[in-house]
Amino acid sequence: MAFLFGAAAFVVALLVSVMLHEGGHLLTAKRFGMKATQYFVGFGPTLWSRRRGETEYGVKAIPLGGFVKIVGYTPLEEIDPADRERAFYRQPAGRRAVVIGAGVAANLAFAFLLLMLMALTVGVREPGSVTTTVDEVTACVPAGVRDGCGDGRPRSPASAAGLRPGDRVVSFGGTPVADWTQLRDAIGGAEPGRTVPVVVERPGAPRPLTVPVTLADVGGKPFVGIAARVVGGGYERTGPINAAVFAARGLGAAFTGIGEVVVDLPSAIPKLFSPERESTPGGQVGSVVGATEVSGQIFSSESSARDKLTLYLSLVVSVNIFLGALNVLPLLPLDGGHLAVVAYERARARLARFRGRPDPGTVDMTKLLPITYLAVLILVGLGVLLILADVVNPLRLPQ
Repeated sequence: MAFLFGAAAFVVALLVSVMLHEGGHLLTAKRFGMKATQYFVGFGPTLWSRRRGETEYGVKAIPLGGFVKIVGYTPLEEIDPADRERAFYRQPAGRRAVVIGAGVAANLAFAFLLLMLMALTVGVREPGSVTTTVDEVTACVPAGVRDGCGDGRPRSPASAAGLRPGDRVVSFGGTPVADWTQLRDAIGGAEPGRTVPVVVERPGAPRPLTVPVTLADVGGKPFVGIAARVVGGGYERTGPINAAVFAARGLGAAFTGIGEVVVDLPSAIPKLFSPERESTPGGQVGSVVGATEVSGQIFSSESSARDKLTLYLSLVVSVNIFLGALNVLPLLPLDGGHLAVVAYERARARLARFRGRPDPGTVDMTKLLPITYLAVLILVGLGVLLILADVVNPLRLPQ
């Protein structure tokens, strides 16, 4: 039940995000006197609609996007002579740019406000310090790094050796360790299959104990089967100024992450259907199906209510930032492509004026149709590929 609630919560958040994006286009178009005849969430058959004034508002059956129909969005559209002066393509370049960019601005503003709200109410997550004290002993050796314990899996090295929660590791394989970084490095430098002495301080024991641990092999790396205890972590609410700084840094970090994903995505595509999918930034990109799955995992996890709310709101923030970033790409039919056309028209008009020639007017959109079709084919193809990957090899929350 919790999983279904989480999945439904994401679908609602996605629809709200789409409504805000299209609402940005609609409100600015109306503000400048342009004619908008439709405002719909979704595609396909209409489930519900209502007309108010000259605009029809409604919901369609497939919740994978939305649209606003503005009269004369391109010169290729047939326009009623009565609407000619209100056509989008006849408006000044500045107004057209504002309408085109308003959808992206709405998503980014929503993401910024959500981050601020998180900092003001839920609080900013302080990670705390990771210690060498064992917090949990894994029951088995998983088949993969992100897999759980299935039937027939062997006991984990830590469980077989008798390590317990509360044990503090002071030496691993003869190497003294004072913090988690040193312990992690010591484990990483060992060989799978090798038996190493692990010295621990156990509560109630008069002296340190030496426990022989035979390392397992998971993905070619040594595996012990312990989770470290974290101290000093928690949430801290902030004031408005610090919340705004937190939100700005969050947006900056998100755009940096998106840049890494774009660079890495081509090399990650061959790994989408392999266990190595999540090993690179590009492999962690998912479709709407994958994001819905992750939202369900968040709500059905054993985390605290505060952790669940933080993860869910972070997911919604990520979706809005992704919508904004995707739409600024200079490819038709995305918003960035239309902005690029407006910028090209203005540059061409200035050059013509400098040469003493008349304004050449709007771009011949028929010449851009092949590029538009190619961009649509690539975007749709990538979307279908990600959906298939999310069904066959779904993303998982870190354990």
